Amino acid sequence: MNNVISARPTRRGLFRAGGLLAVGGALAACGTKGSSKNGDLACDIPADTSSSEKKLNFSNWPGYLDEAPGNAEMHPTMAEFTAKTGIKVDYVADINDNNEFWGKIGAQLASCKNIERDITVFSDSTAVRIVRQGYTQQLDPAKMPNFVKNLHPMLRGQSIDPANNHLVPWQSGLVGIGVNTNVTGEIRTLDELLTRPDLKGKVTCLTEMPDTMGLMLHAIGKSAAQFSDDDFDNALAKLQKAVQSGHVRKFTGNDYVQDLAKGDIAACMAWSGDVIQLTAQDPKIKFVMPSEGPVLYSDNAMIPVTSAHAGNAMALLDYYYDPAIAARLSAFVNYVCPVAGAQEEMAKFNPELAQNPLIFPTAEAQKTMQVFMSLTEAKEKDYEAKFQALTGA
Repeated sequence: MNNVISARPTRRGLFRAGGLLAVGGALAACGTKGSSKNGDLACDIPADTSSSEKKLNFSNWPGYLDEAPGNAEMHPTMAEFTAKTGIKVDYVADINDNNEFWGKIGAQLASCKNIERDITVFSDSTAVRIVRQGYTQQLDPAKMPNFVKNLHPMLRGQSIDPANNHLVPWQSGLVGIGVNTNVTGEIRTLDELLTRPDLKGKVTCLTEMPDTMGLMLHAIGKSAAQFSDDDFDNALAKLQKAVQSGHVRKFTGNDYVQDLAKGDIAACMAWSGDVIQLTAQDPKIKFVMPSEGPVLYSDNAMIPVTSAHAGNAMALLDYYYDPAIAARLSAFVNYVCPVAGAQEEMAKFNPELAQNPLIFPTAEAQKTMQVFMSLTEAKEKDYEAKFQALTGA
């Protein structure tokens, strides 16, 4: 198990800096096909040279691939993929923030220039925008039998990628409640988190609109996966009440991790992958799936439209949808595993970890999980503006 307390940096959306909106204008200026809301390609796809060039470049988030003991540069499962296929992978963990990384590659894609990457990984709401703008290649199911067979049912047919033909969940996670029981009692509901008198001024929420507002929608009895404008406004009003009363101290990215570990805050809206690392160091720090239901999110692998190694990329992604390989990866990263059958494989070498509901949620828990609804650009702009007015972003 990876016990280092070094949670991924905040998964900030692109909208905050206007990234993809600016890119849309750039496309028209450079004379390419232009972006489209129906996912038409923004650029011509280059010829696939995978059969003659056994290589690919893969950009990912830190901590998202297994490492050999004492050698962070050695990734056993990746080495086995290369030995099996002959495909050499240049793997770089250079994604620290959605918006920041888009700043590195967006202008090149806008000009239809090769970004020298064959796989990139973005969070749900950002990934939706990239697909919408036409910057990803469609997956070929004939080349991805493991993915077609083993993508977990809880991730199939979601509104962010209804046909599951553009995004490959690399790792998933839950948005719920982090609580330090060294300084407070157990918390089971979102209503407790937002109203219990002993928690006043000791609670933080997340700067990510889909994550915080997904939980708030659940807090008022609505679904994050399907809601109306009125639902959103009512959920925001409940949050505003907690902020104005001083119950919620502030809105944070991953910096809540240190505050929770030290007991500077008692509880917070939190990402499961962060808290499971804290729990490994202090069992009294716990992640709670609120009774109203957590929000399910994924960081998704995708093939950029400029990649000339799509075949190699699909081969690698499909390799990680082998349940035995997925189990080994999940045993290291400790996020929610998106691969069906991996739990049974992990039970063969780590039965205790295979029962961890933050890696393999129970069937009952899965029924309460919702992926935040895919939004149009106009709707997202409206909701973000309202949310940022409250958070002071």
